[in-house]
Amino acid sequence: MIKAEPKTILYFLWNYFDVVKDLFDIQADEGIIKKEMFAEVLKKHDKDIKQQLIEYKILKSQKDDYELRDVYYKMLEFVLFEFRPMLPEEIAKFGMAIGELFKRIRGKSEGNKEILLERIRALSTQIREFSDAVEKNSIRLLNETRDLKANAAKVDYREKIQRASFWIHYYIIPLNTILDVNHKESVSNRLLEISEYANQMRLNSTEEEIRQSFERLYFMLRQTNDDLLRQSKILTHELLPLIERIRTESIILTGFIKLLKNPYKITPPRLTSSNKKNPVSDKIYLSTKEYFEQFSYMSETFIDQYSEDMDKWLFKKEVYKKKLVSQLPVENFFGWCMEQFNEDPAGLTNEKVFAVTSLLFDQDFDVSYSEKSKAFKVTTRTAKLNVPLLKISQHGIPGKAQVNS
Repeated sequence: MIKAEPKTILYFLWNYFDVVKDLFDIQADEGIIKKEMFAEVLKKHDKDIKQQLIEYKILKSQKDDYELRDVYYKMLEFVLFEFRPMLPEEIAKFGMAIGELFKRIRGKSEGNKEILLERIRALSTQIREFSDAVEKNSIRLLNETRDLKANAAKVDYREKIQRASFWIHYYIIPLNTILDVNHKESVSNRLLEISEYANQMRLNSTEEEIRQSFERLYFMLRQTNDDLLRQSKILTHELLPLIERIRTESIILTGFIKLLKNPYKITPPRLTSSNKKNPVSDKIYLSTKEYFEQFSYMSETFIDQYSEDMDKWLFKKEVYKKKLVSQLPVENFFGWCMEQFNEDPAGLTNEKVFAVTSLLFDQDFDVSYSEKSKAFKVTTRTAKLNVPLLKISQHGIPGKAQVNS
């Protein structure tokens, strides 16, 4: 139990922040605060606050050494925006906890309402922690990569290649798999399944308190999905291309520097080429000459002013509609079309067939077709058409089709 007031602890952290930050940096680098390093930090700042750090439970002993308690370490990590990149295995553990809680929730928690509500709250906590862990990893990886790209620390090219390959192999690709919603075993895929279940329960549950809990879970999952999608885009569209570019550039520069150190060991490739390339074909002159020569020799043209006059056929829709109405029902529409032009001296043409076919779209007629019937052949002056066997009948009461005169 902490005897000090919360305000006292917060004031202490504010007043001795530089000391606490140095301890945080040591633990971030070493994993633990050695007693010798702890003594050096206190001496550096000329502060004797060991007793308060222990009493306020900011530090805890590890044999002869010390470490910041997890709650303070995470708080400093957050406010300083200095996150340790978590291995994908560490992030994947959230998937196991989320999966186990979801399994028990679907089991209705043995009919106990309070247990069910508590498991929904625990599931929400695990999902939030998972989302935070992914965001922290993305931020840290992006910062590390940008620092490596800028190379402010003057890192050797070979080391840059090794670091870039390390980030890709151990962090970026595995993390991207965790966020891949299409991957059956990914945490994102599991969250999608939970979201669908929560949506069903918030709509179907009869218990108001349970319904509200599932509704909060559902809307939290929608926001989490947006956040994870954003982090996935950072990985695939920004981080991975950037780190691949670092690796590629470093490989090229490393090889070039090696060549410059000993240029006589191997025959260097030609850096410039004297080959002349012509933007146009070497046959452009002859092709152009041939094109214009075709207009030099004009053949004689004759215009025949006397052409045979042909009567233009006009489709009178109302005339043919009256004929069709008078013969309803018609078992074979295209057979009926051929009969209309049997006595026409001009014969049946494609134009006439297509014109009369427009009657099929008239609202007064009902058109039916049997898939079992064979195709019907219509022979015109210039073509043979395979058409379906269509039956035409009349909508409504027989004999009542309207024909505009």
